[in-house]
Amino acid sequence: MAADDPSTTVRAALVQAEWTGDKDSMIERHVAYAEAVPEGPTVQLFREVAERLGIVMVLPVYEEEQPGILYNTAAIIDADGTYLGKYRKNHIPQVKGFWEKFYFRPGNLGYPVFDTAVGRVGVYICYDRHFPEGWRALGLAGAQIVFNPSATSRGLSAYLWQLEQTSAACANMYFVGALNRIGIEDLGDNDFYGTSYFADPRGQFVDGTASDQAAELVVRDLDLNTIDEVRAGWAFYRDRRPETYGSLTDL
Repeated sequence: MAADDPSTTVRAALVQAEWTGDKDSMIERHVAYAEAVPEGPTVQLFREVAERLGIVMVLPVYEEEQPGILYNTAAIIDADGTYLGKYRKNHIPQVKGFWEKFYFRPGNLGYPVFDTAVGRVGVYICYDRHFPEGWRALGLAGAQIVFNPSATSRGLSAYLWQLEQTSAACANMYFVGALNRIGIEDLGDNDFYGTSYFADPRGQFVDGTASDQAAELVVRDLDLNTIDEVRAGWAFYRDRRPETYGSLTDL
């Protein structure tokens, strides 16, 4: 993400990619494998890239905290190459084609929001998006843009893909960057449908969605002033009744 004018407009991008079929070529394309964060080679490489290009990065990696302790993680890197911290996926699925409880532990870092050169950024990963609590926690912590890198395949989720994240953007009155991969993966017989997009604080697509068939770089200009405009009109946060919600955590 790069800032034209940090006070107003952010130019943001989503890289919608596909599995190439072997690890070596994927490493060459994304340098993606299990490693320590931030000490591992992927994060260190992209810190250099971020500094050279002057962009903020949300970098999904397969994190190995120690042997046998693995997380689905995203590292956040500032535009000067500074490592700001990480988010670990909190909600871990165990369904056909996605047997993630076998190799991921649930996140244990909460729902952090990071002060970056282009604004306050939060992350929610893939299956997390089905749980509204984290979206709200990120909004209350001041997130202006929340990124949800995902690998989700065709079927019912294609409907939910365009429903849940636009709804989260609307309910919390911030921008959401929804990133999905494309291509068919034999393991699990998954057909990933892309359709990456940005949603604005009104829950509307920003200039449409990406292809459901092809790799694509989605670049959009996001006017952060829209957040204040929408919140002044809808005032969802002002009218919250947290004193009535306590029982939700007891169920």
